[in-house]
Amino acid sequence: MSIQSLETYLPKNTLDHLRNWFSDYSIHIKITKNRNSKLGDYRKLRDLSHEITINSTLQPQLFFFVLTHELAHLIAFEKFGRRISPHGKEWKHTFRQMLLESIEVYEEDLKPIILKFSKSPKANFMASPDLVKYFHIENHEDDDVFMEKLSAGDYFVYRDEKYLLEGLIKKNYLCLNLASGRKYAFKPLARVKKLS
Repeated sequence: MSIQSLETYLPKNTLDHLRNWFSDYSIHIKITKNRNSKLGDYRKLRDLSHEITINSTLQPQLFFFVLTHELAHLIAFEKFGRRISPHGKEWKHTFRQMLLESIEVYEEDLKPIILKFSKSPKANFMASPDLVKYFHIENHEDDDVFMEKLSAGDYFVYRDEKYLLEGLIKKNYLCLNLASGRKYAFKPLARVKKLS
């Protein structure tokens, strides 16, 4: 996929950054169906080219953010070698630089969140409550809520299963699956359907 054909997924004014970042590499970009397990992914292919996959359902600002995350893997591995940790200090440094370089691409209300995130980039998008909340505000028109909005004793549905919120364990929420009787820990930003 060419850089120009990516334009429909991206916010305005991103192509110069991408041309600059892509310039030295042979990269295959694959746009995939929505995957719950990940937003994007990077790998080096046997022919020494690079492949990045990104979910097609992402909002343009998030699409660019995820693409930047995955490109940071490629650039860090190429610059520092394949033995570095995938989300180690070299990747964090590379990702931070790329985020700061492209900060003007983001909406005004998103810029402070990106700047805060760039101080210590996280491997997983879900580890940044500010980013998760920002991208879910307009993304969900349904009546789902974040787990952290529930209280002990509340009932909710997650993936067609009913649960009872029992309480907090460390930073997660201990919940009882009513069908199986098993207990599960839910992250604060898991989206669930509260039952009245």
